[in-house]
Amino acid sequence: MKKFLISVLALCLLVLTAGCSSGGKGDFDPIAEFGSDELYVFNWGEYIDEENIETFEKRYNVTVYYKTFDSNEEMYTAIVGGDKYDIIVPSDYMVERLIKEKLIQPLDLSLITNIGAIADGLKSPDYDPKHEYSIPYFQGSIGIVYDTTKVTLEELDAKGWDILLDTKYAGEICMYNADRDNFLPALKALGYSVNTTNDDEIQAAYQWLLTQKKTMSPAYVTDEVNDIMIQGEKTLAVAYSGAAAYIMSENEDMGYYEPKQGTNIWSDAMCIPATSNNVKLAHAWINFCMEEEVAEKNSIAVGYTSGYQAVMEKLAETEFEGINAYLPRVGYDKDEEYHDDNVLKTKLAELWNQVMFN
Repeated sequence: MKKFLISVLALCLLVLTAGCSSGGKGDFDPIAEFGSDELYVFNWGEYIDEENIETFEKRYNVTVYYKTFDSNEEMYTAIVGGDKYDIIVPSDYMVERLIKEKLIQPLDLSLITNIGAIADGLKSPDYDPKHEYSIPYFQGSIGIVYDTTKVTLEELDAKGWDILLDTKYAGEICMYNADRDNFLPALKALGYSVNTTNDDEIQAAYQWLLTQKKTMSPAYVTDEVNDIMIQGEKTLAVAYSGAAAYIMSENEDMGYYEPKQGTNIWSDAMCIPATSNNVKLAHAWINFCMEEEVAEKNSIAVGYTSGYQAVMEKLAETEFEGINAYLPRVGYDKDEEYHDDNVLKTKLAELWNQVMFN
């Protein structure tokens, strides 16, 4: 009997202890508040401070299932194919497409109390003027990361994107492995719009890329460009400004240049897919990501320019002081946003495939 009582007491103590230490998340009831305790997030690779995921989970007593993609097209294919997520982070032109195809749902802005944090330059974007479907996350440009010990600013000013055809740097360049981002340097070098639908201009850009492949032996990369340039393994690389800011913070010999021929100015935004099963919790995630401390940690971790005014201004003067890549060029008339055009997209994808396998 004594042994039985001891066992019962031990079991009760174990139960009580387990109850007090169930993740240390307190008494918050996500089911009562949000109708769900799970969130499925689909975001770009290396695009968040992972501690923020843990903070969100603990605050709301939920589990976040976080998965990454390498391109807008990969994300789009997954959504169209039936993969279910609660948060996705497409780029501007892809938001435009997702709205047209009704693949994302309208936001309840009454649940997004931090909406006033949005950076001035990202308020009322062309692709979603009233933020009915999207909330900015990061912003930036595409430019050239270069080794300042080997390439001069004067040379870049003189050649712009055409420096990527200078055989002096053969075997020393990285190109971003995505069709539209590779046609960008070619189209701008030739004086054309990144949104051109003119077949002759597109073919000329295709020939530019073929020539580059045959004469320059470029490396076609994605996120690995960071390590390559930090280690100084290449001299020139086409890169997003956020990647450039991170590279420059790790290697003082690297610089960032936006060619005078113009470039792509972009923004990525948080959206809720039409098929989301956890809509209220998704809104909580968006609001959370807009908090100043959270947004600051994200921006520092990945190097991309925050979509929120106070964070952007603070980090430009502190963490990224002297790193020009952190604040992309604004108001330059030759810079453009990508626009959604399925016919153009199909052409560029087909031609890029031919470049890669030619």
